[in-house]
Amino acid sequence: MPRKMSPLFIFILTLAGLGLVYQMIFFPGKLLIPVVVLGVIFLAYMLQQKGPRVKQRTKSASRREQPSSKPKTRKTVPFRVIEGGKDDDNLPKYH
Repeated sequence: MPRKMSPLFIFILTLAGLGLVYQMIFFPGKLLIPVVVLGVIFLAYMLQQKGPRVKQRTKSASRREQPSSKPKTRKTVPFRVIEGGKDDDNLPKYH
């Protein structure tokens, strides 16, 4: 179900449309640069989409292809305590 647009958004879109029509009628040369820039961006985007595609395998597809001979189990490793470098006499190391 589409959301209802707010009246403020409709008002702003209407003003933008009227400004665009006014610009096209009285100053069409000023619209040439933005139209060209947007056209180049759109063309580059479309050429990127049509370029060579690398087939990516998803995890679910790779799981289906591999035979599940035995489930993977993790090796349990006990935690180790690493001694810190804090001095007990609270003297700075560098002075």
